[in-house]
Amino acid sequence: MKTMKRYEQVINEALRSALNYDTPDDQINEFIGFFGKHIGSDRIYIFEDSEERHATDNTYEWCADGVIPEINELQNVDMDIIDWWYETFSKGESIIITDVEDLKEEHRISYDLLRAQNVKNVVVCSLYYKDEIRGFFGVDNPPISDYRALTTFLNMIGTLLISFLKVRNSFRNSNKLAKLSSYSSLSKIYESMYFINVQTGKYHIVKTTAQYNGYLEKDVRKIGEYAILDDFCGHIERIADKICMESRMEESLEFIDLRTVEERLHGKNSIAHEFVDKRRGWCRSRFIPVDYDEDGRLLHVIYCIESIDEEKKRENRLLYLAQTDLMTGLCNRGSGERRINELLQERMGGLLCLLDCDKFKAVNDTYGHSVGDKVIIAVAESLQKSCRENDVLLRLGGDEFAIFMPGLLEQKSAEKFFDRLFENVGEIAIEEMQGKHVEISLGACFYDGSEFVSFDQLYRNADRAMYQSKKKQGYSATIYDGQ
Repeated sequence: MKTMKRYEQVINEALRSALNYDTPDDQINEFIGFFGKHIGSDRIYIFEDSEERHATDNTYEWCADGVIPEINELQNVDMDIIDWWYETFSKGESIIITDVEDLKEEHRISYDLLRAQNVKNVVVCSLYYKDEIRGFFGVDNPPISDYRALTTFLNMIGTLLISFLKVRNSFRNSNKLAKLSSYSSLSKIYESMYFINVQTGKYHIVKTTAQYNGYLEKDVRKIGEYAILDDFCGHIERIADKICMESRMEESLEFIDLRTVEERLHGKNSIAHEFVDKRRGWCRSRFIPVDYDEDGRLLHVIYCIESIDEEKKRENRLLYLAQTDLMTGLCNRGSGERRINELLQERMGGLLCLLDCDKFKAVNDTYGHSVGDKVIIAVAESLQKSCRENDVLLRLGGDEFAIFMPGLLEQKSAEKFFDRLFENVGEIAIEEMQGKHVEISLGACFYDGSEFVSFDQLYRNADRAMYQSKKKQGYSATIYDGQ
């Protein structure tokens, strides 16, 4: 009787001490630590079971001075190792081991596990509340012989511990939902957003669109407003199969692979991947790290998808404006020279041509600059009509143009091109010029690819050839001969 009264007094003192702390985890640690100090045991601990993994984890532990903590070693313990404990719990009984040596023959695995922790005797009681809490609470090496009284005391403590664990679960769920709620605000700028456990593949759907709803599994469990599903990769792969352009499928699947996301996110705030949605055009998916576990491993990430089709159109438009001569639609000087230099660096042989309109100043002076603009546009159209798809055409400025024709290295082929171009230019008819033809002069030089030369070097050679063409009347083309 005196023992029970002392236990009741300890429980009351432990509760008062635990409630001085703000968080459930701190309260539980203080609660079991208070008992450990007053009972005089080596270790007091709580294990919580995972039916899904069929394993149990040491979630809380108090150790006396000089006793080595075991909590880090006792994670993911196979429940089959102590299956006879669970059989005992199912009968409404507690585990009382007065001498670990008694287990040596009948329960060798349990014996080895306890001996490794320097356990000589132990009392363990089950912890159970519906499907929310499953596990046990134990005391190693209690310094008393009245184990039955200690068991009764531990069962009393167990009832209080279940209350603490329920509060803890509610606290964690509340924090999780608060966090997800904050992500919901962020998700307004995204088409879809997922909160993912990288280590398990489980995920919350923070936001999704009507387009994606059709791809969700029917068996969806709800926690608050947020769905929880298994196998994020499988889910996203099914969506990708429906919406992703086939040419982008392989790289899209590589991007969503959770097995490599931690390595890819290392040292980064996020990683992104762009793909083409068959229905909505360009989209961007992104992984954002959220938190890490106690071992420093990535635990949760946010995965989100946003439509960037309008952004891509603006980007492409700006790129087009930056690279294109707006009057003719050909490459401007900067972008055209860059493309030609890239080919030259690859030692791509070919023919460089320079050309301009004969007496173009007279056209502007006689008919006006608007007619001069029409001439420039018409010559550009003739160039496009005369050239091949992979030829690089650029307007150098004013009425001057350049062409680089990769792979064209024979004089006969060059002369055929000149004839075709002159014929097309000869068909230009500008109404305001009243039948007067547009004439051009052309200078060209070959590049055989044997050694690197720059655009400027080829330009100087072609310009020398065009100077010779300008001396002749009418359509004229000259190929640089090294002189």
